[in-house]
Amino acid sequence: MTAHEPPDGPGTEAYDAVVLAGGAARRLGGADKPGVRVGGRALLDRVLAACAGARTTVVVADPRPTARPVLWAREEPPGGGPVAALDAGLRRTTAPYVVVLSADLPFLAEETVRRLLDTLRGSAGASEGSPAAPSAAGASGGSTPAPDPAEGVLVTDPGGRDQPLVAAYRADALRRELAWLGAGHGGTAGLPLRRLVGALRLTRITDPVASFDCDTWDDIAAARARIREHDHVLDEWISAVKDELGIDLDVDTRELLDLARDAAHNVARPAAPLTTFLVGYAAAKAGGGPEAVAEAARKATALALGWAGEAGTDASDAKPGSPDTRPGSPDTRPGSADTRPGSPDTRPGSADTGSGASDSASDAG
Repeated sequence: MTAHEPPDGPGTEAYDAVVLAGGAARRLGGADKPGVRVGGRALLDRVLAACAGARTTVVVADPRPTARPVLWAREEPPGGGPVAALDAGLRRTTAPYVVVLSADLPFLAEETVRRLLDTLRGSAGASEGSPAAPSAAGASGGSTPAPDPAEGVLVTDPGGRDQPLVAAYRADALRRELAWLGAGHGGTAGLPLRRLVGALRLTRITDPVASFDCDTWDDIAAARARIREHDHVLDEWISAVKDELGIDLDVDTRELLDLARDAAHNVARPAAPLTTFLVGYAAAKAGGGPEAVAEAARKATALALGWAGEAGTDASDAKPGSPDTRPGSPDTRPGSADTRPGSPDTRPGSADTGSGASDSASDAG
C-alpha cells in the first residue's frame, strides 16, 4: 500500500512515523513477530493505528500486507540493527518531527503519540517564549540563556527505563547524530541505539501501558488475556472488525448499542442486528462518515419507538364492553344474538334451537 498523507491539524506541525519491524525475534524462536495477532489484529497493524495521524509512515522491514498504507524501507545491510534501520526509515521522511516506534507494542494508543508530540512541541515553545533567567552573577546584571528545547521525548516503562522506540524526535537532531555516528564508525550498522539517543537533549513521560512490548510468548499471552478483560473487549473487537473490513471510521458506539436495544425491545429481538446492518448500509449510501451513521441511527431509533407507540395505542383503543365488529366474529356479550347466517340463536325462549330441534319438530308433525 502507498503512503497516507492526512491534512495537518490546525495549529500543529506535521509529523512522520518510522516503525522498526525487521528484528529477528530470537526470544520468540524466530517467529514473525510483527504478524503475531493480539486481539484479532497483527501487532504491526496495532502500532500503525496508533500513528494514523502521521503524514507519512515508513515501516522498515520486508513488505507485507498491512491494514493502513505505508512506505517501505530496508536497512543496509539487512539485519544491521536499530540504528541502521532508523537511518533507512528517516531518509524517507520530510516532516520536522518524527515518531519512532517498534512493531511490538500492543497497547500503544493515539493518545500516547499525541502526548509525545505535544511535549516535544511544547518544549520548543517554552524555550522560545521564556525570557532569559538572571545568572548567579546577579550583581553584574548578567543573565543565563533560556534552556535549549528538547530534541526528543521518550516513554519510560514501569521500572523507569527509557524506551527509545516509543518516542518522538526532532528530525533534524536525529539526522545530525546519525551523520556523526556514520562518519565516525564507517556506517551505522551494528551500533546500539543508546549511542544515538544518548547524544540528544531528552525529556520523558511515563506510560506503563503503552510501554508494554511483546518480547516473549509469555508477553503475548499476557497481552491477549488483558484484551479479553471486560473493560477492553468491546473496543478491541470493534477495532479488529474495522481493520479486517478496511474501515477507517469513528462512530458513536453507544448510539448504535442504544439503537439495537430499542429495536430488540420495541420490535423483536432479531430486529437488533438487522436494524444496525441497515443503518450501516444507509450511511454508506449517504456517503459514509460519522454524521451519516448518526443520522441513519436517529431515524431508525425514532421508527422503533414509534412502532412501540402504535402497539400501546391499539391496546388502549380496545375498550371493555365494545362489540367485536370483525367479519365472522361472534358477539359474546350477555343477551346478544349471533346473527351470522346459519348460526343458532341459543337465547332462552328462542324458536331456533339448532338443527336438532328442527328435526324433532318435523317428526312430531
